[in-house]
This record gives sequence, C-alpha cells and structure tokens, in this order.
Amino acid sequence: MKDSQRRIGASCLLENRHTIYSNGLSQNQQNYRYFSSSSGEQNIEIGNKIIHDLPRSVKIVEVGPRDGLQNEKNMVPTHIKIELIRRLATSGLSVVEATSFVSPKWVPQLADAKDVMEVVRNIEGVRLPVLTPNLKGFEAAVAAGAKEVAVFASASEAFSKSNINCTIKESLARYNDVSLAAKDKSIPMRGYVSCVVGCPVGGLVPPSNVAHVAKELYDMGCYEVSLGDTIGVGTPGTVVPMLEAVMSVVPKEKLAVHFHDTYGQSLSNILISLQMGVSVVDSSVAGLGGCPYAKGASGNVATEDVVYMLNGLGINTNVDLGKVMAAGEFICNHLGRQSGSKAATALASKVTANASKL
Repeated sequence: MKDSQRRIGASCLLENRHTIYSNGLSQNQQNYRYFSSSSGEQNIEIGNKIIHDLPRSVKIVEVGPRDGLQNEKNMVPTHIKIELIRRLATSGLSVVEATSFVSPKWVPQLADAKDVMEVVRNIEGVRLPVLTPNLKGFEAAVAAGAKEVAVFASASEAFSKSNINCTIKESLARYNDVSLAAKDKSIPMRGYVSCVVGCPVGGLVPPSNVAHVAKELYDMGCYEVSLGDTIGVGTPGTVVPMLEAVMSVVPKEKLAVHFHDTYGQSLSNILISLQMGVSVVDSSVAGLGGCPYAKGASGNVATEDVVYMLNGLGINTNVDLGKVMAAGEFICNHLGRQSGSKAATALASKVTANASKL
C-alpha cells in the first residue's frame, strides 16, 4: 500500500470515529470540535499512531459533589448539592459520587450526607456511590438508601496515620469489615488508594507500596480500584512505573486513575494512563476539590477538560460537554468563583464573543 493510501485510510478512520461520537452534540461541543480538530497529513499520521493504543470508550467517574465540595470552607446548602447532582446526572455521566458518610467532626461540609442521599437515591440512569470510612459509615449510608459504597486507603504510612489516625494495616482491616457487610447486602464496593506518587508528609511513595494496597483492596472485593495522586505531584515519568507495579497484581480493567492538577500535569498523566490500558477516569466538575488533610492539594482535574480531550481523540464518553459546563457554571456561581476548567472558560468566552457579533 502506498503512503498516500495509508494517509487516506487513517484520515477516513479518524473522520468516521468523529462522526460516530458526534451524534447529538450541543452547540458548545460543536464549538470545541472545530477548534480541537486535526489538520494536515502530519497530524493525521501522528494521531493514528497514538490512537491505536487508546481505548475506544472511557468511563468518567464524577467526584465533584463529594471530593469537590468536601474542602469548601463555607457551607454549601443541601439543596444546592442536590441540584448539582441532578444536573450532572442528566449530562450523560454514568457515575456521580454523591457524598461521604464520615464524621461531621472531620468533614463538616458533608454533615448533610443523609439528607442528600435520601433525595437523590432514586435518580435513574446513574450510579451514586458514597464514601464510607468504616462499618458505622457503611450502615448509615445503607440506611439512607445508598446502593454503592467506596472505601479509601493510603499508600503512605505517614499519610494514613495523619489522615485517618491508623496504620495502613489497621485501615485495611476496617475496610475488610465493610467489604463483608457489603457482600452480605450485595452492595458493590469501590476502592481508592491515595498518595500513589507522593505524600504531603512522607515525600515520594514507592510503586511497590501502591501495588500492595491496591491488591489488598481488590482481593477483599473492590470491583474497581482508583489510584489517586492526592497532591498532584505526578508526571508521566512517575505515573508509568506506579501503574506498571499495580498492573502486575491487579488487572488493568479493574483500575481507574484520579489526578489532581496542582502542577498542571493531570491531562498528560491521564493520557499516558489510557495508553497503558486504563479506561476509567475520575474527575470533578469545574476542577473543584482538594483533600482537607493534604496541604497543597489543589483541585481535581476538571471534568470539562477531560471530556474535551477525550472527544478530541475520538474516544466515546457519552457525556454532553455543554451540560457539564452548565453544571459547573451553576456551582461556581453559588461559590462565587470562576471555573477551574480551562476548556469551560475558553468555550464560554468563545460563545460570548460570538453572541456579541449577532
């Protein structure tokens, strides 16, 4: 086959994939599609080499209502949280982490978990997991109508002690109790591993530590294990060996990644993770979030930015970018701040500029 024929074939493949995934695009999505589209034979060739290693679809786990709001100093009213969840649920997101059943003493922002869950639990077409740090939290979550739970363990001994006041071994024993209770009630359980690259207390975290904790969570019954760069210090250079270590003991199909954007590395870290076979990504609308116990942990990667990048790569997410942007605008208006999403900010400016020309 001649080079020209290969280029035409690659171009047709990319064009067909964009057509497949462009059905029902909002105006905002059409705007970004124009500005993110490739042009020129060189871009097509480069894109084809990259795309063949990427998944055809990615599940986005929206963590804004829990991980995004837990660090807010000013209390967010319950009805605002409920409306945010409803808006995110109508955007095509299949998983929206709703809240956390932790002690109000430690996370006062989520003291209304019961009230939130009792309202949103019947929203159809979306899974609404909640964080449960122990058996008491699990029981409270189930009583409020939770149908899926999540537990979290740290790959850093120092962070585990400072964050939840117990060793990694002790925390895993707690979660094993939650796992047994969840199995008894046929409730799915997801696992989180924090500090998978670096720790705000102990510094660099060896990949072997991450692999150990991830395997423990997987073996106790977590259907999926999310690997979190809690303070956002990771780069592709540190993420790759971490993922290699974890993938040696946990199937890559059971892994998710959760990156904070403290150093602006989240999208590059997500891309390299996708190339390594991960197909589940955690993100937070408008880039909200940060760990209240990890100094320097700024917001999560913005859902809008992740969707923009994935759609630009022709990867299906089933998420309407315009609707996610609207949800981000809603919560940012309430919080009195600008969105942490670069894509949302740029697209909103473009729409405003176009409107002014009418």
